Amino acid sequence: MKSYLDYKKIIISIVICLAGATWIWVSRIPAEEQLRPSLSAPQEGFQAPTISLTSNSNDEFNLADFKGFPVMVNFWVSWCPPCRAEAPAFQQIFEEYHSTDLIIAAVNLTNQDSLSDAREFINKYQLTFPILFDSNGSASQTYNVYSLPTTFFINRQGYIQKIIIGGPIPISLLRVELDKLLQEEP
Repeated sequence: MKSYLDYKKIIISIVICLAGATWIWVSRIPAEEQLRPSLSAPQEGFQAPTISLTSNSNDEFNLADFKGFPVMVNFWVSWCPPCRAEAPAFQQIFEEYHSTDLIIAAVNLTNQDSLSDAREFINKYQLTFPILFDSNGSASQTYNVYSLPTTFFINRQGYIQKIIIGGPIPISLLRVELDKLLQEEP
């Protein structure tokens, strides 16, 4: 004959199994997601995906237009502490390298931020390099950006030379990576 404790163990086991089955069902990948072809993350040594976004000055910015130029693309949001910490360094780098053919662009993940907060950030840090707005998340999805900030260094041939995930990036490291880009032959 089973005791009260035996029944209690059985009930607890059933509850745990039901909770596990519920978790599996809730966290499953929806069928429509399973049908999408998987995108591999952009990697160093591979062609940089093209993106086309509107800048803070309402200009259209298409990365494909800058083949032949070294490019640094930084993904950020206004509420990200490392993004705030590295913004002055990016502005300083922009001013230092302004006379070169280096292209610097910062992509605000506006789908995770707000346009007003992004503009306030731009004004607060007096950013004068192109800021692009990713309002629907297409650029961050194309580049598989899941950690902020994330910075891509793209060489003149359009290949990703370096990816730095996280920040803030020290200004000395920015100079090293940008000098590498600029030293490559056109």
